[in-house]
Amino acid sequence: MKKPRSSTASTSSAQAQSEPQTGFSFSQSFFEGLVDQALAHAKKLGATDAGAEASEGCGLSVSVRKGQLETVERNRDKSLGVTVYLGQRRGNASTSDFSEAAIQQTVQAAYDIARFTAEDPFASLPDSADIAPPGTHRDLQLFHPWDISSEEAAEMALRCEEAAFKTHKRIANSEGAGVSAQQSHFFTAHTNGFRGGYASSRHSMSVAPIAKLPGRNGEMQRDYWYTSQRRAADLASPEAVGRYAAERSLSRLGSRKIPTTECPVLFESPLAAGLLGSFVQAVSGGALYRKSSFLLDSLGKPVFPRHIDIDEDPFILGGKGSSPFDEEGVRVQARKVVDAGRVEGYFLSSYSARKLGMKTTGNAGGSHNLTMTSRRTKAGDDLDAMLKKLGTGLFVIELMGQGVNYVTGDYSRGASGFWVENGEIAFPVQEITIAGNLRTMFKGIEAIGADAYNYGAKTVGSMLINRMKVAGS
Repeated sequence: MKKPRSSTASTSSAQAQSEPQTGFSFSQSFFEGLVDQALAHAKKLGATDAGAEASEGCGLSVSVRKGQLETVERNRDKSLGVTVYLGQRRGNASTSDFSEAAIQQTVQAAYDIARFTAEDPFASLPDSADIAPPGTHRDLQLFHPWDISSEEAAEMALRCEEAAFKTHKRIANSEGAGVSAQQSHFFTAHTNGFRGGYASSRHSMSVAPIAKLPGRNGEMQRDYWYTSQRRAADLASPEAVGRYAAERSLSRLGSRKIPTTECPVLFESPLAAGLLGSFVQAVSGGALYRKSSFLLDSLGKPVFPRHIDIDEDPFILGGKGSSPFDEEGVRVQARKVVDAGRVEGYFLSSYSARKLGMKTTGNAGGSHNLTMTSRRTKAGDDLDAMLKKLGTGLFVIELMGQGVNYVTGDYSRGASGFWVENGEIAFPVQEITIAGNLRTMFKGIEAIGADAYNYGAKTVGSMLINRMKVAGS
């Protein structure tokens, strides 16, 4: 299966200082004024420290099914969030009302919550030395508004679904296709010296066709595909997305169970990104200080084979995980998270770092752009080459359920995909369960393909694990 390639609320208008060219109702300077107003009132009430963030999001979502328009949704939301510190007691409150009275009430609510909250010795704003100074925030080209009408979005979705139906007569039904154009912006500041904000966008298109074998009681199989980018011009074409989704559905016809066995397992690249996400969660501050991770005290220790590296880069232009600073205003940096299989860094906010007696890594709000690679990977290691490396075993393209225990690392998920013999796909399989332990699975990574795919803020190719339990018939 070859993946498709990319192709080419209310206030007065004067008060809001609207920016119609962006589609936003409020300007960045207006948000800056709201935040300053909130911080000033917090200090007036006697707060030791305070932070505030004003934000707005808007967008369009259109869905179609079987050639007919189903839904057209326009969303617009706004919010002002305030955090107040009284010593080491913290309170939060938010509002969607930007009037002066509402802002003062929100600050008062956060102040009152802080008054009656137990002291937390680790609760405070980020240290001044960790803050990204104003004037150093890079323009990472994250904002590319899409001036698309509901009619144009519907036409794209219809083209996408039509391409799926035209792929083969066995594409008999559809769960629908959709197009979404979303954008947002914010401004945030706190009394430890941070000020900043930016706008961003995210656009997508998807379709989920259903294939059916001939006959009254013919088997039906569903799959889907999508494309998601910050710039609409970078989205794959509707026809490419539709055809590929249909090919995926068709390839699953004739699925069957297999006997329970142990064998090598090849995870398709989007699912490999999920395994990378499991690693991130296990070495994130919250899991570590709560001691709810199977990777406690893993810093400086080998977790993966020596051929595995994981890099984080917040500064990729247009990257889905790019940001000039984290959610606390802390500076971010490109770094090696895993070097030759050894963990070189955790994912820490200021709070979790203090709990662990460490320094923040600029990951309040999560990881940035992560890329997982193998030093063994060659340029020609596409999916076909990875199937050859698999030899005889299971190629997984869909996982179901939430069977991951991050305390023990135990992993058990419903799965479907293909049984592979001698490096060639033999037949599709379904209604099976794959099981193992993440610690063993990470150590058992034999290869990562050159078929790298960006799934959210994570990029990784298909991943071959040497052995897992497969429960079937």
